[in-house]
Amino acid sequence: MRKIRIGMVCPYGWDTPGGVQTHMKDLAEYLIGEGHYVSVLAPISDEISVHENYVVNAGKPISIPMNGSVARVLFGPIASSRAKQWIASGDFDLLHLHEPAIPSLSLLACSAAEGPLVGTFHVSTSKKKAIYAIGPILEPIVEKLTARIAVSELARSTLKDHFDTDAVVIPNGIDGQKYANAQIIDEYYSKNTIGFMGRFEEPRKGLQVLLDSLAIVSRFIPDAKVLIAGPGDSQAILKEINPQLRERIKFIGRLSDDQKASFLKSVPIYVAPNTGGESFGIILTEALSAGTAVIASDIPAFKSTLENGEIGALFKNEDSADLARVIVSLLRDEERRKELATKGRLSAQKYDWQVVAEQIESVYEMAIAGGQRVTLSSENKFWSRR
Repeated sequence: MRKIRIGMVCPYGWDTPGGVQTHMKDLAEYLIGEGHYVSVLAPISDEISVHENYVVNAGKPISIPMNGSVARVLFGPIASSRAKQWIASGDFDLLHLHEPAIPSLSLLACSAAEGPLVGTFHVSTSKKKAIYAIGPILEPIVEKLTARIAVSELARSTLKDHFDTDAVVIPNGIDGQKYANAQIIDEYYSKNTIGFMGRFEEPRKGLQVLLDSLAIVSRFIPDAKVLIAGPGDSQAILKEINPQLRERIKFIGRLSDDQKASFLKSVPIYVAPNTGGESFGIILTEALSAGTAVIASDIPAFKSTLENGEIGALFKNEDSADLARVIVSLLRDEERRKELATKGRLSAQKYDWQVVAEQIESVYEMAIAGGQRVTLSSENKFWSRR
């Protein structure tokens, strides 16, 4: 496609680890590499932090509970004003808004803009009365979108359930070569190491399920250990763990992108014990690309990504005993681990940016086919009417 000016809006704190932020960062950098102009408007928690030169700081987000997690979002009149200024000065061919149907910067930008608007929906959630109560308020925003993308069938179903509209399914993308070619780090590797990554203080990430399984695993695999990466208070977690198991658990903190790739490449088994609230599971595809055997809870999103257990092992959600059984089985069976790793690496190729970005660019081409450009809405009275 011809080179265009793309404005992207991130709903969540840019400097907070998360699947949406990772997806957007990789997409922006891929498109820039293809010769497009990209500007990302995003909340940033730490005003003095160094961020990418294509990112525009919209202000400091606040934390609100959302979908079993804590979302760091930006909303309100000041954020709205900054979004309008960014749109007015951007001369964009197209806006790409992520999660435009939640109270966030994306929703504000969508309400303020006219022209080619593409929305990507990441969230998967069941029908809830509260969402239906605000549905009539959000529907005009969703209907403004020229095109809609859902990152999974679950996210698509959520969109259809709540707003009675549809979307094309395009999964989250990954830089497959980065994970496949990552350097193995001796510090991370040992024969019976189990890897975990995520905001481990959030209960839905399921770290406790993994830690509860370790007591059983250690009876059968005496040198088994768990390596935990990600932000959070490790001391608070360790205080609650059986002292006899503490030496088997190591926290290594938040990792850079390169360290993350090496982490996933180095551990023999990666475990995703998330208990719910996931619509895709990008960390699974990253681990698969690294050639690591994956074990995950059998929540719908993970079952779909792991092709119902064909390319990764599944265990009963929130069942630490079943997780222990699967871990022991894989640690004892090197051939099975290699088989899953090979299948997973091949399957993960469909998530590579070479494939995913081409699909997104096709949506962009459709959205800008009419020749319009992005402008500020002539109304800009959406909120004043409600």
